[in-house]
Amino acid sequence: MSKPMHAAADGGTDITARTLRDWALPQPSFDGDKEVRGHVLIVGGAREMPGAVMLAATAALRAGAGKLTIATAASVAPLVGMAIPEARVIGLAETANGGFTLEAARKLGELAGKAGALLVGPGMQDDGATAELVHALLPRFAGTAIVLDACAMGAVRMAGEAHLLDEPKDMAHFRFAEPVLLTPHAGELAHLTDQDKDDVAADPQAAAVAAARRWNAVVALKGATTVIAAPGGQHWRHEGGNIGLAISGSGDALAGIIVGLAARGASLEQAAAWGVALHASAGEQLSIKYGVLGYLAREISAEVPGLLRTLAPA
Repeated sequence: MSKPMHAAADGGTDITARTLRDWALPQPSFDGDKEVRGHVLIVGGAREMPGAVMLAATAALRAGAGKLTIATAASVAPLVGMAIPEARVIGLAETANGGFTLEAARKLGELAGKAGALLVGPGMQDDGATAELVHALLPRFAGTAIVLDACAMGAVRMAGEAHLLDEPKDMAHFRFAEPVLLTPHAGELAHLTDQDKDDVAADPQAAAVAAARRWNAVVALKGATTVIAAPGGQHWRHEGGNIGLAISGSGDALAGIIVGLAARGASLEQAAAWGVALHASAGEQLSIKYGVLGYLAREISAEVPGLLRTLAPA
């Protein structure tokens, strides 16, 4: 899929309304069914945070995905199923620390080849078990658009039996076999790369580009200025939104929007660019309704369909 040509002086691309119109999202045919619109699998949630996976799931559907499967903690799966009646909900066995056991990889592997996009991370707990699960899922979902969010991004630091050893495995030279998308903010990227948060924040473009090359990943480094970097060094920059988006659950909504767009057939870079812009624009719309402070993360996704129509090519 072609990429927009509005390059900045540093070789990057500013994400604007014009950029997005020139980088149009895949559109299903008028007679397409829900499978044509894309099947999303979201793995996340825990006993203490079932809401995160609900926020991401709702956002994925609002972004236009046609079919949704949620895999979450067995203890809260019935609750999630009632809250999101559009979804198939799979209950996963839990670890003592609130993560998922490796049996989840075998169970979810049955959906490989059926789901067009996979999101792992919203609301998950037990960093070690989560990293191990991610590494077990990656080969099973080869060829699938994969988004890693929240503690699932720890897969770049931990693998194998790391959680059993109670210490991280050295992943200094870890690279994904196929590019996936990671969505860290400055603090998370600093942790994942053993840098100082202030250094990352001081030059987010350099930090995102370096991480993307290091991991063979698309990295969406979130902030007041969000930088999206691809493994080959291409990068995009978005400025917008408001402080109201700095609220619990906002990142879950963003991850859901992105994976929903990826399920529709957008590349990881395109899904990230559009997702970041839609998320920021939703914040701007909500600030008009409620004020800059006080709107809720659950309200973000409802703004997305209208924004998609506004930004669609004429």
